[in-house]
Amino acid sequence: MQATAFTYDPETHSGSVLLDDGTPVEFGADAFDAGGLRLLRPGQRVRIETEPAAPGAAPLITLVTLQTF
Repeated sequence: MQATAFTYDPETHSGSVLLDDGTPVEFGADAFDAGGLRLLRPGQRVRIETEPAAPGAAPLITLVTLQTF
């Protein structure tokens, strides 16, 4: 799934993305570190992987990496 980086804290390696429908979803350091990135800037297109969430809850992001074409 694709998204756009929205926030990123380089000290905690956590932040949030905006899904293509505009929904913000947070990610933790585990998801960031799994993608092998060193830095993330707001506005960058990213690829995310998620785990199913409870109905009505935001998905749990398990991986954040740069979207490449």
